[in-house]
Amino acid sequence: MYELIIAAFVLLSLILYALLGGADFGGGMWDLLACGPRAEQQRKAIAAAISPIWEANHVWLILVIVLLFSAFPPAFAALMTALHIPITLMLTGIVLRGSAFIFRKYDSQGVGVRHRWGAVFGAACFFTPFFQGMVMGALTTGQIRCVDGQVTTGFFAGWLTPFAFACGVFAPVLFTFLAATYMTLYTRAEPALQNDFRRRALGSGLALGPVALAVFLTSKTGAPEMFHGLTQWWAPLLLTGTSLCAGTALLALWRRWFVLARIAAAAQVALILAGWGCAQYPNLITPDVTLHNSAAPEATLRLLTFALSAGAVLLLPALIFLFRLFSHPDNDRDAPPKSEP
Repeated sequence: MYELIIAAFVLLSLILYALLGGADFGGGMWDLLACGPRAEQQRKAIAAAISPIWEANHVWLILVIVLLFSAFPPAFAALMTALHIPITLMLTGIVLRGSAFIFRKYDSQGVGVRHRWGAVFGAACFFTPFFQGMVMGALTTGQIRCVDGQVTTGFFAGWLTPFAFACGVFAPVLFTFLAATYMTLYTRAEPALQNDFRRRALGSGLALGPVALAVFLTSKTGAPEMFHGLTQWWAPLLLTGTSLCAGTALLALWRRWFVLARIAAAAQVALILAGWGCAQYPNLITPDVTLHNSAAPEATLRLLTFALSAGAVLLLPALIFLFRLFSHPDNDRDAPPKSEP
């Protein structure tokens, strides 16, 4: 019972990390791709939106790691062993992203220096979610095998597959869509900037369709248990809900209903990850490592569940206060200057 509760916390943390930290990665990608007469204003708007909260958004990734390490230690050991190459590259990207973001602001303000740091920041925001997607895909391929707690398939199994690669491409596209949709609300006082991000949100939202189709098609041979899970009785309901959210988000962006677009985009991302979790259940690493055969002793799981419940009472109000305090452009002294259409 306790392992299911903690697994639900892990999945919820992944969803929150995608909705918050993923949007930050998407913002970094749009920072690199900023173009047109308002390119610099686009970058300033993105930096103003990200700056106060980007470190707090990594709380959810840290929570996932701590929960896996504490509640499912054999799964954590197998995961970090089998996928240490993409995970190391992912962590390198996280470090480069944060470092470049800070150095761009506080290093010499020469144009060349700022552009170089901006290029590092944007590139890290591209390849970090790419490797995150590859890791998520690799866990479902069934190619990572464990015997008596030991990984027997080496360090390249699972993540160097078409399915994992498709998942790797899907994650950055999803995050760019989420970030651009969020930015339409953040720039609501600047109609020209808002329209820039609206067009980017529409483009990346439309690009999600073929990439999602590629993930689904490659899963048939690349992740057969995942494909089978996506054909269960609940899958059509989830697919319908996800499709409705995607369609609503695109329609709302087209009609400039930006609040609805943000809600629908967030719901779409949440349903995608919820579907992944349901299709993966009860496996942590398909097919040998499950929630049940890798769970820590019940006493540990029980204490961890109580600690999570108590911690949520302190953490969630603090994070809500943080977002309310800093996530509105009127409260940011570094907000972008007014721009002309």
